[in-house]
Amino acid sequence: MNMIWAMMLIALGMSGNGEQTANIPSLKDAVATTLGSAMIQAQHSSMKVDASNPPVKLDPQPTTPAIKGIYVTAYSAGGSRMNQLLDLIDKTELNAMVIDIKDDAGYITYPTTSPELLKLGKPQKFIRDISGLMDRLKKHKVYPIARIVVFKDTVLANKNPEISFRNPDGSVWKNGKGDGFVNPYNKEVWDYNIAIAKEAAQFGFKEIQFDYVRFPEGFEKRSDKLKYTKSEQSRSNAVAEFVQYARKQLAPMGVRVSVDIFGYAASVPAAEGIGQDFTKISENVDVISPMVYPSHYTTGWFGVQDPDKNPYQTIKGSMVDTHKKLDPTGKLKPIIRPWIQDFTASWLGSGHYAKYGKIQVEDQIRALKDMKVDEYLLWNATNRYTSGVTYK
Repeated sequence: MNMIWAMMLIALGMSGNGEQTANIPSLKDAVATTLGSAMIQAQHSSMKVDASNPPVKLDPQPTTPAIKGIYVTAYSAGGSRMNQLLDLIDKTELNAMVIDIKDDAGYITYPTTSPELLKLGKPQKFIRDISGLMDRLKKHKVYPIARIVVFKDTVLANKNPEISFRNPDGSVWKNGKGDGFVNPYNKEVWDYNIAIAKEAAQFGFKEIQFDYVRFPEGFEKRSDKLKYTKSEQSRSNAVAEFVQYARKQLAPMGVRVSVDIFGYAASVPAAEGIGQDFTKISENVDVISPMVYPSHYTTGWFGVQDPDKNPYQTIKGSMVDTHKKLDPTGKLKPIIRPWIQDFTASWLGSGHYAKYGKIQVEDQIRALKDMKVDEYLLWNATNRYTSGVTYK
């Protein structure tokens, strides 16, 4: 206890006898982060995981600046394109990268040697030198975020059909794109993904971003036909409790936990079909990242005919709904850090999409700023970002 009080005094810039200590920002930042992590660990260790009883929020990294980042595939992170992406960070107001550590297929993207991970997962060594990558990120002052795709996992579903969704004949069910999913009710799936997150934190990632934290789209239409183990819990509670459990497990490591979620989830009641309750998930994370790409909204959203051609109005409308949904959560409200669009959605068809460039990207950033949202992430699946954008 005396040690904790001493650390608090240092954090406040005071010595034990009340004299001012030297103002050392790095030390104060480290102490604040350590204290926050210790307090989070203490409050979580004594609490049962319960979606209806979220723990008090304490940011494990209270001194982190506003994050403005880009998505980086593991292939880019481990290849020559990383030079261009680091140059973009160096020359602009961008300061973060979201890097695939477990990708959309379910592959672990670096050469892990963990027996626990190798038992269930399968590495694809896109990032051959993970330590070297972390050194580069640190040199360029990049805030590193590890993206982990959770319940969409074709690798794990094929390897362990019993923890996936199965057709009546026992085969692994896959969606129309050939993707397999694993069961959000299954705690073995939880622990596997959290083990990857823990290894990422050990490498030096400051934040773990969980994606596909949900059941498959349209699951409510086929849930009675598929074979899988479930509990008495609702799907939304099962998903929210995974997030709460993950944050509890990761608390001792001082990393933030963030979750990607459909942008429209802020504008509609809880999506029980896929198990995404915007409020419940948000109450249990440090950062929420709604995917508010204008191209993902259909005619009529936010009063516009073609949302993709009206990025300012679409983003502003989505943030109005996001604040309405999250303001009532009070002290449980997370940092809002949306995913925004830096790609052209030509699949929408002639007359319904805009070619995205500097104007469209800046319109989205301006809408966020007007709605008092200072953080964002840019998505481009090929990691080719628009040049000349002002990211302030």
